[in-house]
Amino acid sequence: MTTIKTLTSGVALGAVITLASAFTSATAADLSKVPSGAYSVDDTHAYINFQYNHLGLSNPTLSFDDFTIDMNLDVEDPTKSTVSVSIDTDSVITGSAIWKDHLTGGKWLNTAEYPKITFQSNSIEANEDGTYAVNGDVTVKDVTQPLTMTITINGAMNHPMNGKPVVGVDGTGNLLRSAFGLGKNAPFISDEVALNISAEMFKNQ
Repeated sequence: MTTIKTLTSGVALGAVITLASAFTSATAADLSKVPSGAYSVDDTHAYINFQYNHLGLSNPTLSFDDFTIDMNLDVEDPTKSTVSVSIDTDSVITGSAIWKDHLTGGKWLNTAEYPKITFQSNSIEANEDGTYAVNGDVTVKDVTQPLTMTITINGAMNHPMNGKPVVGVDGTGNLLRSAFGLGKNAPFISDEVALNISAEMFKNQ
């Protein structure tokens, strides 16, 4: 799995990635416990999910299983950090082989022609509640749109099992799938896609 997991059916798009990055939460994070530098996702503890509404009846949650997240963390000033994400679109987990074939096919994600969803941060702002707004550009099917993820840092420490510096983060955001040419069947299938990310990031050696 290389890192970040999510997207959708007519609502496909959710994911991008997201996503996401790792910075400080005033209430829970003490970044002084880890050094600045390059961090990458722990494949065994990273999740990217996206959710949409279907006919007002259910809220399907899908995810991606193969992605990478790379972060250049500045512990002295997290707003100077950067984050990039790359998602393998064919790794979407739908819970159904039929649904996956539909979602990865030419009418939706078209993973054969567009194998990646990417996100690149371009600025980070500190919010009053201790979270961070990570602003950047997400690209799906060669269409690039702005995306802001709200990031909460859950903890930063030397990992108790391997001794490596590690940072844990959660992230949320929203996309309109129609902005990427994926608006079919709206509003019966919601145009808005909710993104949720939870990841542990190890410092590169």
